[in-house]
Amino acid sequence: MPCLKDPNGKAFVGLHEGELVVRLHRDSPEHAEALAVTGAHLFDPMGGRPMKDWVCLPLAASARWLTLAEAAREQPR
Repeated sequence: MPCLKDPNGKAFVGLHEGELVVRLHRDSPEHAEALAVTGAHLFDPMGGRPMKDWVCLPLAASARWLTLAEAAREQPR
């Protein structure tokens, strides 16, 4: 998966199957905002065990991608 990493080498955003995947702490307002986007869902690359801090945003929501990617970059990992 192509991704962007912070200076410590930790991924915070990536592209997977045409969707933007962002790492947002599950208790953050940004996480709730991302999941409220129509078509958004938790990242589950293997099926059956979603990654609770990672949210997939569909291409239809691309107008919100930059804002949520910036929020992911700012959150501590």
